[in-house]
Amino acid sequence: MLLEALSLASKASKTDATVLIRGESGTGKELVAKAIHNASTRKGGAFVSMNCAAIPADLLEAELFGYEKGAFTGAVRMKPGKFELADGGTIFLDEIGDMDRAMQAKLLRVLQEQEVERVGGLAPVKINVRVIAATNAPLEKLMENNSFRKDLYYRLNVISVILPPLRQRKGDIPLLVEAFIDKICMRYQLPQKRITKPALQCLEDYVFPGNVRELENIIERGVTLSGGEWIGVDDLPSYVRAIGENIPGFSGVSDESGEKLPTFAEMERDLIASALSKYKSFRKAGEALGLDHKTVSAKAKKYGLT
Repeated sequence: MLLEALSLASKASKTDATVLIRGESGTGKELVAKAIHNASTRKGGAFVSMNCAAIPADLLEAELFGYEKGAFTGAVRMKPGKFELADGGTIFLDEIGDMDRAMQAKLLRVLQEQEVERVGGLAPVKINVRVIAATNAPLEKLMENNSFRKDLYYRLNVISVILPPLRQRKGDIPLLVEAFIDKICMRYQLPQKRITKPALQCLEDYVFPGNVRELENIIERGVTLSGGEWIGVDDLPSYVRAIGENIPGFSGVSDESGEKLPTFAEMERDLIASALSKYKSFRKAGEALGLDHKTVSAKAKKYGLT
């Protein structure tokens, strides 16, 4: 499944067709988008990334399409939007499923006409941009309840790349661990380290709700905390060491020093991960947890879940 996804991405790089990358948070959607851009004829142009869920709906239009001087209070000068900044290159629209219908209609027009209208502008601005979108949301269900436009879906879904979650490709974990150890040791100019078999077994047994990004964060923690050449079980977070429990990290974990309880941060991380896994968007997870979507987005980024 992963090889099929990478093969599709390779073929997509040879065209200017719109690409829709689908997969859970942390599966590497932006990395695949960058790889498509870097392998395409647009590699000399800009790669501009935009998380549609991280910007409030009333500000998203100005961020994407720009605004003219005096368009609203505080608009003291003209500002080009992300589409203009990506002219001649690629724009990556992450979390496209969280965009409201009003913005979806405006995005559809941009895709059809290859032009944008700045907020407060009088004339359209022509652009030449390749669009790659990504989502972890079930767009088909969103279309059924009219939360996502069918015409926009078909416009985006010219080439569909589906990235499988890490739990469905456990055989990749040893290779990823080795690659991340090399990368992090080089970044921090540390002596080369290795991981013990019990620690690797813990990683292979863990479900990784944050996918590849979470694995990289865990390895970075292990590399920086381990005192010697080897990354051991004790260098892993308690929620990874708590193998076999229904909810990783919430039960007490025993080690050589005796019984340990998870920290508040570890419990918060698991709660955020559980909500995102169930509700598939920052906004819906926030509603379930009694938090606003910006707080959920910030905490998910903090814990390596996005």
